[in-house]
Amino acid sequence: MSVREGSLEAPERQPLDWKNPEFYNRDSLHKEMERVYDICHGCRRCVSLCDSFPTLFDLIDESDTLEVDGVDKADYNKVVDQCFLCDLCAETKCPYVPPHEWAVDFPHLMLRAKAQNFKNGDTKWRDRIITSTDPIFDAISTPGIAGMANAAAASPTLRKMGESMVGIHKDAPLPHFETTPLTKRLPADHAVAAAPVATERTTGKVAIYVTCYGDHNEPRVVEDMIAVLNHNGIEVKLLQDAKCCGMPKLELGDLKKVEQLKDGNVPLFLQAIEDGYDLIAPIPSCVLMYKQELPLMYPEDSDIAKIKAHFFDPFEYLMLRHKAELVTTTFSTGLGKVAYHVACHQRVQNFGMKTRDFLNLIPDSEITAIERCSGHDGTYAVKAETYEKAKKIARPVVRRVTESEADTFGSDCPMAGRLIADGIEGGTAQHPISMVRQAYGI
Repeated sequence: MSVREGSLEAPERQPLDWKNPEFYNRDSLHKEMERVYDICHGCRRCVSLCDSFPTLFDLIDESDTLEVDGVDKADYNKVVDQCFLCDLCAETKCPYVPPHEWAVDFPHLMLRAKAQNFKNGDTKWRDRIITSTDPIFDAISTPGIAGMANAAAASPTLRKMGESMVGIHKDAPLPHFETTPLTKRLPADHAVAAAPVATERTTGKVAIYVTCYGDHNEPRVVEDMIAVLNHNGIEVKLLQDAKCCGMPKLELGDLKKVEQLKDGNVPLFLQAIEDGYDLIAPIPSCVLMYKQELPLMYPEDSDIAKIKAHFFDPFEYLMLRHKAELVTTTFSTGLGKVAYHVACHQRVQNFGMKTRDFLNLIPDSEITAIERCSGHDGTYAVKAETYEKAKKIARPVVRRVTESEADTFGSDCPMAGRLIADGIEGGTAQHPISMVRQAYGI
């Protein structure tokens, strides 16, 4: 039987069979890793995406056989440690993803390995702590504690101690913590005078899933989002008492915790949908969890399917409203030259570059879109052992921003924006929704 050399068809990600006992069988995992690693070795198309692939290819090229069979299986996890589940290989590069008969899904293979490592206790305590965003962020974002945490993040001496004791790189840019979370200082409801106008896919009412990051670190982004949505006649409410989306725990391989967080959020989301609201979130990773990762973990769950159908990226939502001529295109000022980084977890949602399209509506604005990984991806860019690798991955993005001579730069992912800014002297990243508010003059 002939085998197709690659595929031009759209990738079809298959459900993650994570509750099957075979999923946690080490011999079965190693057999599948050897199969996939051999296919990747013969292709090498993804070598520039992250450090997983250079690590794999170096292991092969330095082996006695120059093939995968020459790599010690004890070294397989060296590849896993460099994967931060951006999904770019499966969604944008790999020609062997289903429906191709070789059925390669590198991110799901890495996730399976991470899940086995977690179950076997082969996960650092530091990683368990820094991915526990709800309790950690709640503890830090209290009067007194937040100020101390921000001061410590700015202290070279304390940062050096933190690297040696905790494993957080002394030079990694860390988020600023607010003393009062956004959901505790803003009202839940932000109504508009006019009645909501529905379209084929949108209701004209939005419930914002603020997320850990929007609540504790980047409240300005959420405030700007509320202003932009209200300016376009969209009623807004903030979802109170929501849990973390689970992406940090997914990247750790703690799938049981992902399930617990999902169970905490689903009733809240379903009630919002029942009340006529669509759902959006300011962080692409959090949107991705409910549009792709959780649907693949729970393919038969009708509640997850319903949430997926009502969950949108902010600019995806605005462009749907624009298509129905329900978005104002009267702006008070242009943005000049904008270097816009397209977040990886937004790219893999496969709805196109809606942020760029919306920014292009603003007169006197020149948008340069950059489709390269920023290297941040959650905790990867703050760990002592991977910070320098993250900076290396970010270098082409930083170079593109610098060469564009942009007046403004930023990313849909505030964490990506922060790492990019870290490579630019005096640079400050701005979220695109904040750019839009500025352009509206509101």
